[in-house]
Amino acid sequence: MRIADVKVHVLEAKLSEPFHWSFNRADTRAACLVEIVAENGVAGWGECYGPARLNAAIVGAFKPYLVGSDPMKTELVWQTLYNQFRDTGQKGLTVTAISGVDIALWDLKGRLLDQPVHVLMGGALRTDVAAYATGTYRRDQGDPLRYITEEVAGYVHEGFGAVKLKIGFGVAEDLALIAAVRETIGAKTGLMLDANHGFDALEAIALGNAAACFDIGWFEEPVVPDDLGSYLEVKRGQPIPVAGGECEYTRWGFREVLTRRAMDIIQPDTCATGGLSEAKKIADMAAAFGVRYVPHVWGTGIGLAAALNLIAVLPHSPPRNRAREPLLEFDRSEHPFRQVVLKAPIEHSDGRVSIPDAPGLGIEVDRTEVERFRVAVG
Repeated sequence: MRIADVKVHVLEAKLSEPFHWSFNRADTRAACLVEIVAENGVAGWGECYGPARLNAAIVGAFKPYLVGSDPMKTELVWQTLYNQFRDTGQKGLTVTAISGVDIALWDLKGRLLDQPVHVLMGGALRTDVAAYATGTYRRDQGDPLRYITEEVAGYVHEGFGAVKLKIGFGVAEDLALIAAVRETIGAKTGLMLDANHGFDALEAIALGNAAACFDIGWFEEPVVPDDLGSYLEVKRGQPIPVAGGECEYTRWGFREVLTRRAMDIIQPDTCATGGLSEAKKIADMAAAFGVRYVPHVWGTGIGLAAALNLIAVLPHSPPRNRAREPLLEFDRSEHPFRQVVLKAPIEHSDGRVSIPDAPGLGIEVDRTEVERFRVAVG
């Protein structure tokens, strides 16, 4: 069996209300979906993290190396693509494009073998996972103290056991919002902070020391991702566990993070860091270093399904008396096609999400909806 075709689908949809975070804003949600078709017509699906149109161009450049290859040899395909483009593609878009291809190949392999991806990756350690709600982005209008506290109250009502709050807009402003959110959700609901690298090290340290009294689970991306020295300063200078890694790539990128002990919790995105093949390698490295692994998840139901298959096989890390289960990031911000591209959406039940157990990623893509949101590129 060989790969017969590689198709790229760029999807876009305008938001009803733009939202922003510390470094950027969005008025459109976009995705680059990768479809790899075998000679017998069976297709596997993957997703690339990041700028959809740019990812599509790079996946297009991969096509000559993919067509005619054996889709069962995911490791060989990964190494072929990475080695061919490594001179200028060790991080960033080349790796995010490889990620979409790799996920699609795992999905295809599972369908050809009639097995879930997590079975092929070693077998599931768990059948479901606790999810935390991500949202709390800023709007162009209104008072964040009002609309964000209303938003997080809704997540608690839905049954989520933890929420993540977007900060990075200034120490004093953020502390006021953290206090209001903690009061709203109560003491029993977990609260994590995500600055989207909106601070320098001194500001992050000041905020971390002042916010620690609110029982914060982790302080995510306090500083820019390419400055591990500042990560170390923040880790040493305040008591909240430091998290990051959604903008880091491959085992080689995380090797430095782990050997320098720059983060307490790493958060690779499966659709960015090299796909399922690379994410599992990184997870095993993290376990050896005693560092927690909580995947970053952002995108459509395809990327969510990939994350769930990975979570199914994540080692318990770090080793301890009672196993610490991983968490699933469950994006609740507006996304017009996140779930509709799947025939059966992935939903939570009282804050928990089941691991798909059908062949491949365990999902069926709704081609009608893919076509409805698809845009022409280049």
